[in-house]
Amino acid sequence: MTPVRVSLSSLRESRWTEYLIRFVLGGGATVLTGLISSTCGAYVGGAFLALPAIFCASATLIEKHEIRRKRNAGLDGTWRGQQAAALDAAGAALGAVGMLAFAVVFLLTVDRSIPAAFIAASLAWLICSVAAWYVRREMRSARRTRTPRDGVIGRKADRLPH
Repeated sequence: MTPVRVSLSSLRESRWTEYLIRFVLGGGATVLTGLISSTCGAYVGGAFLALPAIFCASATLIEKHEIRRKRNAGLDGTWRGQQAAALDAAGAALGAVGMLAFAVVFLLTVDRSIPAAFIAASLAWLICSVAAWYVRREMRSARRTRTPRDGVIGRKADRLPH
């Protein structure tokens, strides 16, 4: 299993305008969610809290950074940029599965105890997110290793790591 690592070097790759875009989009989504909540009620507004506020900006920035990295190395980078953005989108979708589990467990347990509801919901988020990641990883691995002809899909150099 590939260990999860934190790389702060990617923070240096972004320009201040990119951080500004993320800040404005995230803040705008938060304000919009607040307006929807105050107009339509907490249940409807709460549904919009799951809105990935900066996902669109992040996906385009990830793609742009990958393309720039590959072009600096003398390669086109378009395909790699698209794949990196797709991988980020898959991660966001897996996170959404975990958030759905969090919301359901919290809703079912909040009447008994708020702290216990947060703990149970957080555990549900963690378990569902990790399970979804593992299932996706296994499905990708199974898909990559079998084809009707030669048993391998794509070239090894074209694949992103898990």
